[in-house]
Amino acid sequence: RYDWYQTESQVIVTIMIKNAQKDDVSVQFSEKEMNASVRLPSGEDYNLKLVLLHSIVPEQSTFKVLSTKVEIKMKKPEAVRWEKLEGQGDSPKLKQFTPDTQHLYPSSSHYTRNWDKLVVEIKEEEKNEKLEGDAALNKLFQQIYSDGTDEVKRAMNKSFMESGGTVLSTNWSDVGKRKVEVNPPDDMEWKKF
Repeated sequence: RYDWYQTESQVIVTIMIKNAQKDDVSVQFSEKEMNASVRLPSGEDYNLKLVLLHSIVPEQSTFKVLSTKVEIKMKKPEAVRWEKLEGQGDSPKLKQFTPDTQHLYPSSSHYTRNWDKLVVEIKEEEKNEKLEGDAALNKLFQQIYSDGTDEVKRAMNKSFMESGGTVLSTNWSDVGKRKVEVNPPDDMEWKKF
């Protein structure tokens, strides 16, 4: 028993044979043909000869023997979607291989969501959200950090950690040269425990 599927660059044929040994598998490729011969563990021979619908690149085609199957990868010369695996002559109406550009994700639901669009909408909503008090200040710091250069991020991390959370600086040329001292608010006193 065998099955096949395709990607943009390859046609993959899978022969379902368990416990085949690498030495017992032989696969030959030609431009429009693939011959596979497998000696089964029972001693019988399994042969699969396919006359392919389109041509392949034999030099770049490979096979792999796994514990449950033999996987044969045939290189396509161009990104064309094969309507079927076998056939005579080139089909007059070739379809270009066009990957799904909308990135719809698989779902058991009847309604499919475009999650990429949803992420963009949520980010836009968060950007336009009006916050107050500490939340607004935290959002400002997050925005400065995420939009900042590596030096800004380094300065913010160093100043915050060395000062015990009492100083936050974005100036690396200043903070990078010295140890940042603790600087509590005016109405508070810093004590080392």
